[in-house]
Amino acid sequence: MDPRIFASEISVDHQEQTLTIKWGDGHASVYGLDGIRRACPCVECAGGHDQMGQEADPAIFKQPPAQTRQITSMQEMGNYAMQIFWGDGHDSGIYRWEYLRDLCPIENGITDSGS
Repeated sequence: MDPRIFASEISVDHQEQTLTIKWGDGHASVYGLDGIRRACPCVECAGGHDQMGQEADPAIFKQPPAQTRQITSMQEMGNYAMQIFWGDGHDSGIYRWEYLRDLCPIENGITDSGS
């Protein structure tokens, strides 16, 4: 398995409104919860079946949060993805590890790592 897309640790900080994924290669991606929710890859959020498979633009993390978000739980989907259960009841988004790594705000120059 490619360590770049292997999540070794996942944490949510609702106070800071962040989701942090530590990857197998040592990198840590820190995502704003509102950005991750708006980047949901499900058919409803993506805008229909013809839009499926299109990656969200990492610039989504430059936008100010539209609202406070709550993650109620997360579930790994085999070795390839994670399902996020949101406080607004939404739970149909399956976030592939590659998708999340490609969205990394730090690697896309949107935020710094703070270290």
